[in-house]
Amino acid sequence: MGSSDDRQDEPGDEVEEELMQAEQARSGPQIEFYGGKWMSTVPIVLFIVWAVFQSALFRIGDTTGLVAGMLLSLIVGMFFVRGNWKSYANTIFEGMTQRVAATAIVAWLWAGMFANTLQVGGFVDGLVWAADFLSIGATLFPAITFILAALLATGIGTGYGTTVAFSALFFPAGVAFGASPVLMFGAILSGAVFGDNLAPVSDTTIVSAVTQDSDIGGVVASRFKYAIVAAVLAFIGYVVAGNMISGIDVSGGQNVFAGEVQALGLVHLISMLVVIVTAISGRHIVEAISWGLIVAVTFNLLFGLAPVSAMLLFNAPPDAPLAGLASVLPFVEIVQSAGDVGVTGSIYDGAAGFFPLIVLTLLIVSGAQIMIRGGGFEAIQDFLLNRVATSVRRAETTMVLGTAGVNAMITINTAAEIAIAPYIARIGQKFNINGYRRANILDANSSAMGYIFPWGGGVLVGFTEIQKLPGEYDWFTQSMVVNPAEVWPFVFHGWFLFGVFFLAALSGFGLEYVSDRRSEEVARV
Repeated sequence: MGSSDDRQDEPGDEVEEELMQAEQARSGPQIEFYGGKWMSTVPIVLFIVWAVFQSALFRIGDTTGLVAGMLLSLIVGMFFVRGNWKSYANTIFEGMTQRVAATAIVAWLWAGMFANTLQVGGFVDGLVWAADFLSIGATLFPAITFILAALLATGIGTGYGTTVAFSALFFPAGVAFGASPVLMFGAILSGAVFGDNLAPVSDTTIVSAVTQDSDIGGVVASRFKYAIVAAVLAFIGYVVAGNMISGIDVSGGQNVFAGEVQALGLVHLISMLVVIVTAISGRHIVEAISWGLIVAVTFNLLFGLAPVSAMLLFNAPPDAPLAGLASVLPFVEIVQSAGDVGVTGSIYDGAAGFFPLIVLTLLIVSGAQIMIRGGGFEAIQDFLLNRVATSVRRAETTMVLGTAGVNAMITINTAAEIAIAPYIARIGQKFNINGYRRANILDANSSAMGYIFPWGGGVLVGFTEIQKLPGEYDWFTQSMVVNPAEVWPFVFHGWFLFGVFFLAALSGFGLEYVSDRRSEEVARV
């Protein structure tokens, strides 16, 4: 894997570049709107309205539909621009080039390939076999899933990657075992929240520390007490809910996962361990998942868990120049129907399934860029500073609610955190609030809200993976697919984490001033 001296694109360097891009956006050419700065929020607000109607009221959980909603919202926003539309259009392109969006997209693509390759290798089968062997009932499956997802997310530092892997692997295992689908999805999202909030290598952790002039180690240590309280409450919540909410009766579901061959799929625990160990050792998440993918492919072939064609297959027409090699190449197959021509397999499908979400992410970040260039964030800042944050208690409450509100609009939590971070710093400095405290409020609410709202990036990335499952398993029906609008009340850790900090802000619990403790030198991981 190379020595530590060979590392490139370290997380701290990426964050610094993202923050520099955000600062350039604030200082660059501004867009004027009829009605003032608040009108720059029109695209994002319209998108949220669209998402609520589509997901909650019409019960349509379709990412492509959300793409259409964001496109139309951006078009409507142009009619409020004062003067030439050129700056508005250029800002859309500018938003699509932001590294914060690219970071999330790359994590999804790599995690999708890895998760689907473990899936065809029988890892889900092994999980259900292990649950049966260990007598873990359907009522405990969501609670156990929450703990394991939290550990993985903390280890690899990406909640999105964890959501992809667990939605593809643990979700169908739990459903087959009789656990409630909505509780399983909620538990996966809760585990992602925990890791995003607490992992030292998480983008949200690094952004919260750097923007509040605090060292990463001190920030993580100071927020542990809040995270663990919320985690204990969430675990209890999943145990209680697991006993109250019944799952779907999967006819023959457990029979599908019976036998020693399925137990062999547990060898992929080593594949996941490779990713965790590599990430913790300081390697880039792309490198870590790539090594895990290599190990997973090797195990599939070595133990006969999946053939090459299950991981990568070229379906070629009979008149293809290399059609004659199909008899000797295990990854080539000749098909007669033109509709069957194409590339399939876990590696391709794992990445391709996220294409609509990738487009949506780029459009949402563009909408956020328009808010920045149009002064919408500045208007929010002025309102919070001058009208709401008039005392220490109200200042901290403003930080909590302001961060949550921005994350409701910008559904990629790292992007939302970068956008609101300077204002959290200004509010905190005005009332002499310690950088550790500011970083904790900023990160906790960014992590929590990014996995709660039905249109949030964390929710949609898991939903995208779950939508593939009816095509993966004969017993998995469309009724088992959880609509994003159904899961938000069950992301227990996200809600408890928000609640813990909201109560802490109201009561002053854990409040520290600048004079109480000095930060170490700000770490550049």
